[in-house]
Amino acid sequence: MVPSDLEPVHSRLPTLQTVRCGSKAVTRHRRVMHFERQKLMAVTEYIPPKPAVNPRCLIPPLRPTQEETGLIRLLRREIATVFRDNRMIAVCQNVAMSAEDKLLMRHRLRKHKILMKVFPNQVLKPFLENSKYQNLLPLFVGHNLLLVSEEPKVTEMVRILKGVPFLPLLGGCIDDTILSSQGFINYSKLPSLALVRGELVGGLALLMAQTHSLLQHQPLQLTALLDQHVRQQHEADPVMPASGQPNPPDSVPDS
Repeated sequence: MVPSDLEPVHSRLPTLQTVRCGSKAVTRHRRVMHFERQKLMAVTEYIPPKPAVNPRCLIPPLRPTQEETGLIRLLRREIATVFRDNRMIAVCQNVAMSAEDKLLMRHRLRKHKILMKVFPNQVLKPFLENSKYQNLLPLFVGHNLLLVSEEPKVTEMVRILKGVPFLPLLGGCIDDTILSSQGFINYSKLPSLALVRGELVGGLALLMAQTHSLLQHQPLQLTALLDQHVRQQHEADPVMPASGQPNPPDSVPDS
């Protein structure tokens, strides 16, 4: 066995190692083309001939028509049903909401019989273009959702949307009348239908009472005048006996 102090030098591990810390050679730089080659490439560059007819004057090729799938037909029927059976249709911007917030908002709206509907614009826009609601098309930009109800529950809807400030109300229609977002707010400030009906009935009853009193005033006055005239006639006439013959006048005594 060879002692450790007699081991060859090449078999020992070095105590110090040199590490190259300089930058590596980069070989991916684009080499500059030689000047002669640049001239040759410029001379031999291909120049396509100009077309005889401007492409804008040519008839564009017909695009293949896509067949409607069953899902598209189902969505179109559902959209037609929504616009036919509901008096209030509000359009809101469909912002990014968590599933929990969206479920809570849907539950709060359903308490007032307000439903939340989401349809793709690829199906909704063609329906609006061929219907009487075509003026609503500018509202459907990006992702939208519909708030619909059979009765105009505008007050309840506006109150719920105020609690969700990041869900803007764009507009909509009530009874085929298009309203903006401010129009919905003004509509929500109107009194309820029952209160308006009560005020209308009260006003009509007051007018009917005034008309009745005006119509009865003249006959009552005429009746009073006739009664007074009859009494005056009875007071002026002589008293009639039971036989019906007037009493003879008193004789003047002879002087």
